[in-house]
Amino acid sequence: MSEWQQLSLGSLMEIIGGGTPKTSVSGYWGGDIPWLSVVDFNTGLKFVSSTEKTITQEGLNNSSTKLLNKGDIIISARGTVGVLAILDKPMTFNQSCYGIRSKKGISDTDYLYYLLTDTVRELTQISHGGVFDTITRATFDEIEVAVPPLPEQKAIASVLSSLDDKIDLLHRQNKTLEAMAETLFRQWFIEEAKEDWRETKVLDVFSLVGGGTPKTSEADYWDGDIPWLSGGDIANAHQGFIVRAEKAITELGLEKSSTKLLPKLASVISARGTVGRYAMLSRPMTFSQSNYGIIPKGHVYYYFVYLLLAYIVDELSAAAYGSVFDTITTRTFEDVEIKLPSMDFIAQFESEIAPLFEKKLNNVEQIQTLENLRDTLLPKLMSGEVRVQYQTEEVA
Repeated sequence: MSEWQQLSLGSLMEIIGGGTPKTSVSGYWGGDIPWLSVVDFNTGLKFVSSTEKTITQEGLNNSSTKLLNKGDIIISARGTVGVLAILDKPMTFNQSCYGIRSKKGISDTDYLYYLLTDTVRELTQISHGGVFDTITRATFDEIEVAVPPLPEQKAIASVLSSLDDKIDLLHRQNKTLEAMAETLFRQWFIEEAKEDWRETKVLDVFSLVGGGTPKTSEADYWDGDIPWLSGGDIANAHQGFIVRAEKAITELGLEKSSTKLLPKLASVISARGTVGRYAMLSRPMTFSQSNYGIIPKGHVYYYFVYLLLAYIVDELSAAAYGSVFDTITTRTFEDVEIKLPSMDFIAQFESEIAPLFEKKLNNVEQIQTLENLRDTLLPKLMSGEVRVQYQTEEVA
C-alpha cells in the first residue's frame, strides 16, 4: 500500500453549496429543473433520478441554488445527515445539502461516492450509532483518508458498482411488479366492479391488531430472535416487504407484553409519527403500539388485503388533499366501505396476483444479500485490507 496517500477528504473534491428560491414567488417554482431535498434521495439507492419539486430558470437565476451536472454527488448536511446519491441528470438542490464534484485526475466519482459512504459509516460509529448534527465545508478538510492511485480507485469502484447495479435492477423490477399488482387490483375491483356486488365495510374484510412494547428495563425481554417492528422499520421497508427489524425480543418479552406475533404476509401500517406507511411481512414479526397489524378476516387472502390497504391509504390521502392524516385508529377505517364480489372471485384474484408478490419477495431477499455483501466489502476495500487487481493507465 506504499502507493496510497494520506489526504484530506476535501482535497479530492469540489464542494458546491445549494439554495432555495423564494417560495413566495410563484414564477420561481413548477418549472422543468429538478430541485433536490434529502427526501428525494434518502432511498438507499446509489442514484437519484427524480425530485418532488421543480424550479424555473428564473428561480435558478434569482437564488443561491446551483445546477449540478449528471454524475455529481449530493450529500445531506443537516437534518438527516450523511445521506448520499449520484445524480442521474442535472439537478439543483437546497441549502441543507452539498454538491460534490470529483477532481479530474485526482479522484474518480464512483470511488468518491463509496469513500464518502464509508466515512459516514465511521462517523456514525464514533457517535455511538447516533447521527452527527451537521456537516460543514470544514468537516471535509478535517477528515484524513488513505487514497489509492486513480486506476485502483476505478477498480475498487467497479467491484462495488457491479453490486449496486444489480441492486438497482432488482429495485426497478419490483417497482414494475408493484405497479402491475396495483393496476390489476383497480381493474378487477374498482373499474370493473359490478352493480350487484355487496357494499362491504373494510373491517369485515380485515382485522386491525394492536401492538405493544416489552418493558425496556427487563433485559430478559430483549435481544432474542423474534423481530420487533417500530415505525422506522416500516418506513425503511424494501418496496412493500419488511425483511428485518432493528430490534428483536424474546419469547418471554412476547408473553409479558401486549405486542402480538403476526404471521408471514400480514400487513402493518404506521399509526403515529410518519402515518400511513404500510408494508407486508416476509416472516412472522411482532410490533410496537405505534403500528397496527392487518390480517385477513374470515379468509386467507393476504395479497388481496395488502392491495386493498394500499388503495384505502391512497383514497384517504387524496381526501386529505395530499397531506398525511395525523393518526390512524380503528375509527379511521370504521366508515370505509368498498363493493366486493364473492370470496370465490377474490380467491381467483389472489391466485392470479400471487406470482407477482412471490417474485417481488424473492427480489427483496436477493437485494438484502447483495447489500450485505456490498456493506461487508466496502470498509475492507476502502482500508486496503482487501485489494483488487487493476491495470496502470498509460498516458498517451
